[in-house]
Amino acid sequence: MTKVLILYYSTYGHVETMATSVAAGARDAGADVSVKRVPELMPDDVARNAGVKLDQDAPLATPGELDQYDAIIFGTPTRFGNMASQMRNFLDQTGGLWAQGKLIGKVGSVFTSTGTGGGQETTITSFHSTLLHHGMVVVGLPYSSAGLSKTDETRGGSPYGAATIAGADGSRVPSATELQLAHDQGRYVADIAGRLAA
Repeated sequence: MTKVLILYYSTYGHVETMATSVAAGARDAGADVSVKRVPELMPDDVARNAGVKLDQDAPLATPGELDQYDAIIFGTPTRFGNMASQMRNFLDQTGGLWAQGKLIGKVGSVFTSTGTGGGQETTITSFHSTLLHHGMVVVGLPYSSAGLSKTDETRGGSPYGAATIAGADGSRVPSATELQLAHDQGRYVADIAGRLAA
């Protein structure tokens, strides 16, 4: 059975919510799915004062376990058009895996959340450079996911990966369309990973 890891960092819960849909899509493709998160770097008092959601159920991942999966689907909020520092810090600890070529040929994919929509694509495409350095096979979200063609509503997402728009104050929750895009990405990545593993 194809093993897929959904690995995310979520500040206010938007990426966490999207991760649930990504995982459901991967399971629908028959994959054995694990959902984990990277550690918070902010001190607890600073995080609480900033409104960070600290009660997330997903267990913490360790960099050394990434080679146990056929595919890893990463979720991160955008920070000025790049991944959040919590995710960057985690990935910066994967040098040992890189040195041993442990992630070569594995599938990598990315989804994100932004405040106003700005930075969605650059966050994902700049994330890709790390995956490519590891020799991973980068997979996005094809236009067979019908929501990518919707123009009658505000939504995140692109062929690079699913996304949600949180609103400048973080009050907007992922829409049904955005959750479907996340689901489709999970299913598509798991399907591709299964073909490669075979």
